[in-house]
Amino acid sequence: QVQLVESGGGLVQAGGSLRLSCAASGGTFSRYAMGWFRQAPGKEREVVTAISWNGGITDYGGSVQGRFTISRNNAENTVYLQMKSLKPEDTAVYYCAADRTFGLHARASEYELWGQGTQVTVSS
Repeated sequence: QVQLVESGGGLVQAGGSLRLSCAASGGTFSRYAMGWFRQAPGKEREVVTAISWNGGITDYGGSVQGRFTISRNNAENTVYLQMKSLKPEDTAVYYCAADRTFGLHARASEYELWGQGTQVTVSS
């Protein structure tokens, strides 16, 4: 069973950048589609972006399109989320998720495994 640990969160000013990492251990990382989700206080968890097992397919939520980039390095068992032009509304706990599929999932309910989350706070 794969375990996921996110890192890279923090406090950044609006317009700044952050790169989140999600390190996987305990399984065959390359068999899993990966996703990034976020949840702000009082709001439902929403999809940020997702990537297929080999990185060949990606998908993005509309609010982050053009600003965020997901990538993965299967040799390093890590998926990344590069975030640029950050806005205060991007403030949330960011979670990575994994599911053993060759496809791509955009809904939280479709992911089997979750990390503990990392806080991203964007100040105005």
